[in-house]
Amino acid sequence: MLEASSDLPDDVAALQAMIALQNEKLSIFEAEIKERDYRIEKLEHQLAGMRRHLFGTRSEALDQLELTLEEEEITRAVETPVGEDASDTSSDTPKGKPKCKPLPDHLPRNDETLSPGNECSACGGSLKTLGEDVTEELEYIPGRFVVNRIIRPRMACSCCEAICQSPLPSRPIEKGRPGPGLLAHVLVNKYSDHLPLYRQSQIFKREGVDLD
Repeated sequence: MLEASSDLPDDVAALQAMIALQNEKLSIFEAEIKERDYRIEKLEHQLAGMRRHLFGTRSEALDQLELTLEEEEITRAVETPVGEDASDTSSDTPKGKPKCKPLPDHLPRNDETLSPGNECSACGGSLKTLGEDVTEELEYIPGRFVVNRIIRPRMACSCCEAICQSPLPSRPIEKGRPGPGLLAHVLVNKYSDHLPLYRQSQIFKREGVDLD
């Protein structure tokens, strides 16, 4: 800013130089203000986009396509002794973890057995069956629902007592129960036929399948 009038020089050239310097400083200050305003506007636009992403219509979110069918895989190869009833382990379920309803009994079951073989990969001894893990996957075939049961026997070597089991095949949703046909059916109904998820849930319920 300009000094007090008593401190101003009497020379006209010096006054002009001082005014030119102040004008230059003022131009720089105005440019900084414009740049700041531009950055504020840009940040406000980004913030509005983030708010729409976080608090927008949840019905369009992809996570609803999981149909709340996610559950912990029934893998009790080591934790559950052979012959122990599944209801005895219900107390070990972590608090707050959702419990999925069992798939309806009236749906047809297609069993697929994945066996590790008859010989131990470690020593070549013969394997004996200790038990099996069954993973149920709800699948949709045009016009009807079916349940694919993936059976994986747990085998123990009679020589070295090693335990082996076939791994689960690749699935659309890890630790989830909807099959690829069901997911494709829901996606086509929602995005091609514009059928909301709650209406699809009502249609499925008429067929005895409760999908929230």
